[in-house]
Amino acid sequence: MSDRRLMLVHAHPDDETIGTGATMAKYAAEGARVTLVTCTLGEEGEVIPPALAHLAPDRDDALGPYRIGELDAACKAMGVDDHRFLGGPGRWRDSGMMGVAANDRPNAFWQADLEEAAGELVKIVREVRPQVMVTYDENGFYGHPDHIQAHRVAWRAFELAADPRFGEGEPWRVAKFYYTAVARSVMLRTAEEIDGADVAFVAENVDDVPFGCRDDAITTEVDARPYLVNKLDAMRAHATQIMVDPPWFALSNNIGQEAFGVEHFILRSGVMGATSPSAPVEAGGLGEPHTLEKDLFAGIH
Repeated sequence: MSDRRLMLVHAHPDDETIGTGATMAKYAAEGARVTLVTCTLGEEGEVIPPALAHLAPDRDDALGPYRIGELDAACKAMGVDDHRFLGGPGRWRDSGMMGVAANDRPNAFWQADLEEAAGELVKIVREVRPQVMVTYDENGFYGHPDHIQAHRVAWRAFELAADPRFGEGEPWRVAKFYYTAVARSVMLRTAEEIDGADVAFVAENVDDVPFGCRDDAITTEVDARPYLVNKLDAMRAHATQIMVDPPWFALSNNIGQEAFGVEHFILRSGVMGATSPSAPVEAGGLGEPHTLEKDLFAGIH
């Protein structure tokens, strides 16, 4: 067992697998302690299998507890054995997409008091003492309120965990704080591989979509292709939310997306480690020549 400790903060069950599943499986297999903190149960998710439609929030409203089991199975597929729900299972509820009525529930994560929620995360940070934390950028990657709130909570906990004046337990300073990312060149490559995709339209409008970033904004690339099989198995575990047809998957919108074995990140705080050229574009790397960190723990001794 190595002394590397990685903590990821995600909004809902399945977010961890879609965005960081191969990376999580890679580091877990290499002996790092991988801790996943999920902020809600994903109660507002759209249910794909007709046989489970009764779980939906407008029917039995039983999706959240069901997704606990899905997340447990996904973590097993990735080799991750340390998973926590922020504040305990169901402490904060899935807020739904931006602008819907679920945003206004008193227990919605979108309504969570920042200091209270961050304080719950600080407890975990000080217990686990990760060198590296991963979450979303300020836009929550694509604008979902729970993703935005996860960013706010994780960043605030990152600050407070090192402050001896806050809370209980021994202060801990996380060395590196990352955002998840998808490069726009990767989005274009994926569009080219989907039958029937309007590649010209994607190319013309790629700068207007609410996610994806310029290649030169990416700082770090984790090549975890040997663990893509684990990621796909974890996706299958999230059967209420994800349909899998390797190397593709789709959510309830039935729009095909590629399951990446090479995952990208942006270093928000900390010192860059050693860099080297990115993976070839055909392997899932960046479209333009780019020098990147290849390890989230690069430079940490």
